[in-house]
Amino acid sequence: MPLIRVDTEQAYQILWEKITSLELEPGQPLEIPALAEELAMSQAAVKGALRILVHEHLVDAPPRGLYVADLHFSDLEKISTIRLKLETLSAQQAAQQATADDLVILESLCEEEADDLREHFKLDQKFHQAIAQAAHNQYLAETLKHFYGLSKRLWFLALPYLDFLPRAVQSHIELVQAIKDQNGGRAGEIMSTHIEEFYQKITRIISEKELAKE
Repeated sequence: MPLIRVDTEQAYQILWEKITSLELEPGQPLEIPALAEELAMSQAAVKGALRILVHEHLVDAPPRGLYVADLHFSDLEKISTIRLKLETLSAQQAAQQATADDLVILESLCEEEADDLREHFKLDQKFHQAIAQAAHNQYLAETLKHFYGLSKRLWFLALPYLDFLPRAVQSHIELVQAIKDQNGGRAGEIMSTHIEEFYQKITRIISEKELAKE
C-alpha cells in the first residue's frame, strides 16, 4: 500500500485481520476513538485504515457511522469465480517467474506442520501468498489479497468443519513441483482443481449449516 503513513498501514493490517477472522463481527459498529484506544494508535491512523477497508468492501460507510460489512452467502460464488481465474494465473506465472529463493520459501511452507485447523488455515494462507509473490506481478498479488480478504470471512464461518484442510498439503507439494519444473500448464491445472474443490466443499458446508444469511 504505497503513499500511506506507516501507522495507518499498521492499523490497517491489524483491523484487516480482526475483520477477516470475524473477531470484529459483521454489522458491528466501529467507533474511531474506541479503536484508537484499543490499538494504542492515533485516531488519524485508524481513520485512514478504515478508509482503505471501506474501499475494499470490508467496512460499510452509510450516511451515519461505520460498520463491519455484512456477510452474504450469495457473494461466495461471485468471489470464487474471480479468485479461481486469478489463482490459476498466479500459479502459471509463478512457474515462469519463480526464483530460487521463492522455491525455498514454497518448499519450507510445504514442510511446516500445524496443530489445529486454525493453524492449517493460516499455513494455507501463507502458501497462497507465497505463490502470488513468486509470480512477481504486484498488481496480481494486490488483487488476490483483496479477494482473499472477502473470501476469508466466509471461510471462517465454516472453520470448525474444515477437517479436510490437512490433506490440502499434498496438492501444495504437487504444485511446487510443477513450478520447479517450470510447467505453467500443470501448475495452473493443480491450482484450479485445488481452488474449485475447496469452494465446493465450503459451499456445501455453509449451505448445510446455514452459517450465513442471504
